Amino acid sequence: MTALLAWLRRRTGELARFGVVGVAGIVVNLGVFNLLRLGPLGPDAEVAGDDDRVVTAKIIATLTSIAFAWVAHREWTYRGRRRHRPAREAVLFTLVNGAALLIEAGTLAVTHHWWGLTSVLADNIASLVGIGLGTVTRYVGYALLVFDAPTDDAPAPDAPATRDGG
Repeated sequence: MTALLAWLRRRTGELARFGVVGVAGIVVNLGVFNLLRLGPLGPDAEVAGDDDRVVTAKIIATLTSIAFAWVAHREWTYRGRRRHRPAREAVLFTLVNGAALLIEAGTLAVTHHWWGLTSVLADNIASLVGIGLGTVTRYVGYALLVFDAPTDDAPAPDAPATRDGG
């Protein structure tokens, strides 16, 4: 338990920034999803066929929020971390978010298509559950794969220094 608390103390600023970007990403995700779900990709719309395209709307919304999050995390959340070349970083970021996207869209697909919970409220609740599961996937993936440890073995930005330098 002490190790967990020490880890949390070292990462407080990073976790706070991750959370702020995450909340903004949720607003982007749900905003785009609902605009599409209630508009051009809604059940009664005739864009791209006459099927209910709720999962397509979710995928487009998630991809939009992924693009937003990459810029925000790169320039703010993990600003003190060593970085890969931008192209490699974008590929790793995309792979981590691809896994999270499968989790998010899968959650919505199960509730909407398998369980028959097709109301706007049910779709939004399923979206929020999927976003939560995807967020855990993203944080772990970003920390392990996309953004390396802080440079020069320095503490993460906004983390208090300890006597032993770490």
